Amino acid sequence: MTRQQYSVLIIDDAYTVREYLRQTLMHLGITQVHEASSGNKGLATFTQHQHDLVFLDIELPDINGQQLLQQIKSHTDRTHVVMVTAHNSVDNVQQSIAAGASGFIAKPFSPLKIKNIVERCLAAKLN
Repeated sequence: MTRQQYSVLIIDDAYTVREYLRQTLMHLGITQVHEASSGNKGLATFTQHQHDLVFLDIELPDINGQQLLQQIKSHTDRTHVVMVTAHNSVDNVQQSIAAGASGFIAKPFSPLKIKNIVERCLAAKLN
């Protein structure tokens, strides 16, 4: 699987975060990027496309990101889900990992952090 074949979904209610992630992913050569501004839209998009990687905000206006993580994982366990939050608490990290998240990043984050996560998830997908 190449980066061009890799499919990513960004679920975050903040346009600036979605745009920043999209631009960073495009810079990394990932061209299949979908976005959703709410949990319900994100789940609908995920159900349609079955993405390889999902960046999922914990605090969405319509659903808790932890609940959405469980719904995504119930569809498939082959998708890597990275939780995104502005509130980096130990409880959030522990709950996310216990529910099957592949990673956890706190806002604001750097392009290097995104690159490292993508490379780690892509390598796991190839194995």
